[in-house]
Amino acid sequence: MEPTVLQHYIQGQWKTPEKGSALEIHHAIHGSVHALSSTQELDWSEVFEYGRSIGNPALRSMTFQERGRMLKALALHLHAKKEIFYAMSIATGATRADSWIDIEGGIGNLFSYASLRKQFGDNSFALDGDPIGLSKHGSFMANHLLVPKEGVAVHINAYNFPVWGMLEKVAVNWLAGMPAIVKPATSTSFLTECVVREIIASGILPPGAIQLICGPARLMLDHVDERDVVTFTGSATTGMKLRSNANINRHSVPFNMEADSLNSCILGSHVEPGDPEFTLFIKEVRKEMTVKCGQKCTAVRRIFVPERLMDSVQEALIASLARAVKGDPSREDVRMGAMVNQSQKEEVERQVKILETEADCVYRDSADPVGDVDNRAFMGAVLLRMDNPDDAKHCHDVEAFGPVSTMMPYTNIGHAISLAKRGKGSLCCSLVSHDITEAKQFVMGAAVMHGRILVLDRDCAGESTGHGSPLPLLVHGGPGRAGGGEEMGGLRGIRHYMQRTAIQGSPSMLTAITNSYHPGGKQVEAQPHLFQQYFEDLVVGHTVTTAKHTITEADIVNFANVSGDHFYAHVDETSLDGTIFEKRVAHGYYLLSKAAGLFVDPKKGPVLLNYGVEEARFTKPVYPGTTIGVRLTVKEKVEQEKRSDEDIRKGIVRFYVDMYDNEDETVALATILTMVKFRDQE
Repeated sequence: MEPTVLQHYIQGQWKTPEKGSALEIHHAIHGSVHALSSTQELDWSEVFEYGRSIGNPALRSMTFQERGRMLKALALHLHAKKEIFYAMSIATGATRADSWIDIEGGIGNLFSYASLRKQFGDNSFALDGDPIGLSKHGSFMANHLLVPKEGVAVHINAYNFPVWGMLEKVAVNWLAGMPAIVKPATSTSFLTECVVREIIASGILPPGAIQLICGPARLMLDHVDERDVVTFTGSATTGMKLRSNANINRHSVPFNMEADSLNSCILGSHVEPGDPEFTLFIKEVRKEMTVKCGQKCTAVRRIFVPERLMDSVQEALIASLARAVKGDPSREDVRMGAMVNQSQKEEVERQVKILETEADCVYRDSADPVGDVDNRAFMGAVLLRMDNPDDAKHCHDVEAFGPVSTMMPYTNIGHAISLAKRGKGSLCCSLVSHDITEAKQFVMGAAVMHGRILVLDRDCAGESTGHGSPLPLLVHGGPGRAGGGEEMGGLRGIRHYMQRTAIQGSPSMLTAITNSYHPGGKQVEAQPHLFQQYFEDLVVGHTVTTAKHTITEADIVNFANVSGDHFYAHVDETSLDGTIFEKRVAHGYYLLSKAAGLFVDPKKGPVLLNYGVEEARFTKPVYPGTTIGVRLTVKEKVEQEKRSDEDIRKGIVRFYVDMYDNEDETVALATILTMVKFRDQE
């Protein structure tokens, strides 16, 4: 079979590289030439201009809700095509279990970020935090606004996760409103290209939302500017070279780096052989050494064990590693595939030799791989042992990016913390312990040098995602050697692709700019009542000013009896000495209930249901004899998607509830959410 010539997808079309020198990409299992990648540079100014002028305006003009629904549709499309990707991924050396992390894990990121749209309004921008008062009488205030940057997100990805590495990044920049230029590692770019072909074929993304580079990009970063964002995943050495690019520094281009690190797994000091945690520890370390042949940025490179258990752990771990059959991934008995290529295997072997200058090799799987395979890219698990970790240098500094890990002893949990931090910054580490005191001490001591810490024990093991699994809503990154960056992280990741700007002005001005009511802003009396208006008719800032009610002791007593809330401040006036209360005080929840009684229009109308209450606060005691009123104001509106053809068109409306007393001072605040239908449903 002739090798595939990989194409770029740039400027809205697939482009076959011009004839010339080509780089051979070999099949990791069979050793044959699987694909060819061009070594010619592109006209980067045109590539960037297309992304900025075509892709960026298209995404920026979409609301968060539209972008989120776009991600969901794309996730569903790619999930339906996943078997195509699984078939292609065998050439990377991966088993199906390995590829599940890459393929379905990557698609899962799209689903996760699609769901995050629910935390945003129905705008192309977002607010970051609550309004900030800047004046005594409330006429001057500020808020932080997030707007999509006007450039492109440049993603330079590693070879080990050609699908997940792309999708976990583009999911974030697309939801934020930026297009992407994706540069996968050449050795596995054929799988990335396969996925991008399906993305383009789906027709779901607007033009320019993604461009793909299958080949070299040595001059690409010379064309980024202050509008762009660059992310890098790979070795710390390469990342440092890219981050020092003069053009990046000249334009202060945000550069997010997620680098390989010396992650660790620590067995708790109180664990004994036979404990559930001992079994979990062996299983977790074996998995991290063998999944993807250890070619993971999160893989366990250092294993820290209580001194007394070194021999027991070594014996159990060797027995577990020996059961990991390597060979042709198409065979059911194979649990471990090949390295991505021969050169990567040779690089790992060089690193092992350095480690062996201070550590002893206690296990090496040298058995031949099973099946009809080319042996050159296969490497079995290697377990090293170093009994003097305080004197070690290479074991805390050299990473063999393969199925290699080093066991080291520790004396107490404080010692384990110091050893874990010898990695000078790691993406993650795990403590396997059921001891709460020990776990707290370890987390508080080790967190400063780790991006993520898993505390694994019998209680969470059944549902734990494991040491090596970054999750979309959690930060993926780490300090120091790990790059100092943060990927994913839910809302945190989205902010990376947006410009945060502080906006100052009057409450009315900020309301008009942000489409979100700011307290103190102009309130226009609604006609008709807000509960009689359809979703499309409701206007931010329109208000219902209710009738008033004077609180009585009977109100307080009756609510105490109905609710069962007999807290002394509400029912026992003789117990108020030494408190802030002057006399019996109304329940806060009674005030909310009474507010609803005042502002609700009881007649049937467009309001379908009460969806929830947020940010409820009671700001001033309310005593019998106090007269209260309510101002109900439209705060924000978000249209909901229809879940089926039978579903009605509707949206969620946030109402700002301000309850005030006869001195016109606020006594309670809340935001209520209602589901309101559109007029066209009548």
